[in-house]
Amino acid sequence: MEELKTGQGAKEDLYEQLLPQIYSVINDETNPIANMANVVAALKQTFSYYSWVGFYLFDKTSNGLVLGPFQGKIACTRIAIGKGVCGSSYQKKETIVVSDVGQFPGHIFCDGDSKSEIVVPIFHENEIIGVLDVDSHDYNSFNDIDKKYLEQLLHHITHKIILS
Repeated sequence: MEELKTGQGAKEDLYEQLLPQIYSVINDETNPIANMANVVAALKQTFSYYSWVGFYLFDKTSNGLVLGPFQGKIACTRIAIGKGVCGSSYQKKETIVVSDVGQFPGHIFCDGDSKSEIVVPIFHENEIIGVLDVDSHDYNSFNDIDKKYLEQLLHHITHKIILS
């Protein structure tokens, strides 16, 4: 797609156009699995540099993260808290942007072709409940624009993706 060729303004414009569409699609739906599935599908279809996008949700039984709805190659099913980018984001309760996953200590290579990644924590009532994970097959794919809009998206839709 054109977003990488035309610069960061085009990337921001895509997020500005996409987020209201996502809000509209999930607004009247009460099933959290359906809502998460539509969110990841919309993100993956909009951004050509997303090679994988999905949710990892906290599982009380295993005290770790378990794979939720996603788009992309087969993924790691469970991730321990503090392990890899997802587990680290969960543990630190902060967004992590990695320009080269090979340089991230303890990175989990679920997809050997992944080169960069952003992981955004999901909060509900001030408690972390999971993360949104996005990978790219290119280095340096994610920046503050992705961070801003993905955090905004999750803040706005968290109540629509809570599992009972």
